[in-house]
Amino acid sequence: MNVIFLLLTASTLVATVFLVAFIRAVRSGQYDDDRSPAVRMLHDPAPSRNIPTPDTPSEHVRANH
Repeated sequence: MNVIFLLLTASTLVATVFLVAFIRAVRSGQYDDDRSPAVRMLHDPAPSRNIPTPDTPSEHVRANH
């Protein structure tokens, strides 16, 4: 029976620590913007204008010839 009281006390203490950590995270603003990071990966960045095409060799190829 003493083990049950020990486990109840320990689990209540752990739950309280997690609750305090969660409240601290919410107050510090870690959950303010939860939508844009998930959507940001869906947008492709603008293509670079310096992409070599098969017709134009890159600088490395031109330097070696």
